[in-house]
Amino acid sequence: MPTLTFGDPMRVSAAQLPGIDNSDDKVFTTEDAVIMLDGASAFVPVPVAASTYADRLGRHLRDALNAAPDGDLRTILADTIERTTRDLGLAPGKSPSSAVTIVRELGDQFELLVLGDNLIVLPDEVLTDDRMDRLDLVPRRTYRARLAAGTGYDDEHKALLRELQSQQAERRNQPGGYWIAETDPTAADHAIVTTRPTESAPWVVLATDGAYNTMDYLGLNDWPGLRGADPNELRTMLHQCETWEAHADPDAQELPRAKRHDDKSVAVLLPEGRTSGNASRRAGDAN
Repeated sequence: MPTLTFGDPMRVSAAQLPGIDNSDDKVFTTEDAVIMLDGASAFVPVPVAASTYADRLGRHLRDALNAAPDGDLRTILADTIERTTRDLGLAPGKSPSSAVTIVRELGDQFELLVLGDNLIVLPDEVLTDDRMDRLDLVPRRTYRARLAAGTGYDDEHKALLRELQSQQAERRNQPGGYWIAETDPTAADHAIVTTRPTESAPWVVLATDGAYNTMDYLGLNDWPGLRGADPNELRTMLHQCETWEAHADPDAQELPRAKRHDDKSVAVLLPEGRTSGNASRRAGDAN
C-alpha cells in the first residue's frame, strides 16, 4: 500500500482497511491539515459510487487547502461540495453523501471541522456530529434490535436498511434533520467548527465510525498510546478489529452494526515538534 511522505510542521500516521482505492473512506493530507471522509454506503441506487464521491470531494478539499492554507473551513467545504456536484452531475436527494472531518494546525491552535459521524479524539474529549443518529428513526432501532436478537443479515435486515436510507434522505440537509456533504453547499454552514490550543492537544486522533466503534468496544481505545504508532501498527490494529468482527461476532449480535465489516480509517496527528516514540511523518494509504 502506498505511503506518503510530507514535511513539517505536522507528523501524521494513518492506516485504512481496506486500502484507499477499495474503500469508501478517504484520507488526504496537506502540510498542515488532515482530511478524513467516510462515503455513506448506499443501500438504494445512486448515480455514482460513494467511493467516487468521497474521493472527488477529498481531492478538491486538499487542493483548496493547499491553495488557501488559512482559508475559512466552512467556505472551502461549501465551494468543494458545489464543485464536486458539478463535476459528477449530481442531483439533491438522489446522490451519495459523505461525512467530512478536517483538522488543521494554524499557528498555536488546531481548527477542527466535523460534518457527519466521523470522530475527532482529543486528550479530554471526543467530538462528533450525531445529528443523524438523534433522528432515532424506527428502521434503525428495529434493525439493531433484530441483530441483537440473533437474526443476522437476512433479507429483512436489507429491507430495513433500504427503508432507513429512504427516510434519512427525506431529512438530509433539512432543518430539523441532519446535515452532510452531498449536493447542497449550504450544508457546510451547519458543520461543527471549533478550535483548540495545540498546547492542550499533544496528539489528535481522527477515525471513521467503522474503526472507532469496534476499537472502543474491544478496548483498543488507548488513544494516548497511539501517539507513537506508525502506519503498520495502526493497520495491525484495524485488522484485529476486522478479525473479531469476522470470527467472534459475524452476525453483529454482540455489537449491532449495519454491515459485518464497515470500512475503517484512523489517523494520528502530532503538532509541530511533538514526535513521540515511533511517530512518523508518513500517512499510510493517504494521498
